[in-house]
Amino acid sequence: MSCSSFFYQYFRCYSPVAFPKKWDPEGNFIRKYIPALKKLPAKYIYEPWKAPIATQKEAGVQIGKDYPKPIVTHEVISKENMNKMSIAYAAHKESKEG
Repeated sequence: MSCSSFFYQYFRCYSPVAFPKKWDPEGNFIRKYIPALKKLPAKYIYEPWKAPIATQKEAGVQIGKDYPKPIVTHEVISKENMNKMSIAYAAHKESKEG
């Protein structure tokens, strides 16, 4: 599902963590296309920044060096974006009616 201005159901914004955990719990897709994360335990494959330093060392990856740290907190930013989209859709609807 999209979560953009091009999709009228903007409120259906799937989590980049919960959604893949449900459909690929072992993280095979991630392991295939992001080699830096391939040795991480499944528990951390979708949130590697939560892996303890010891686990990162065992997996041969250092978050912030071999793989970037998160640039946003999805739980927070997705709600902010949905609110902004709600305001934009309401303004558009009002402009058509007014």
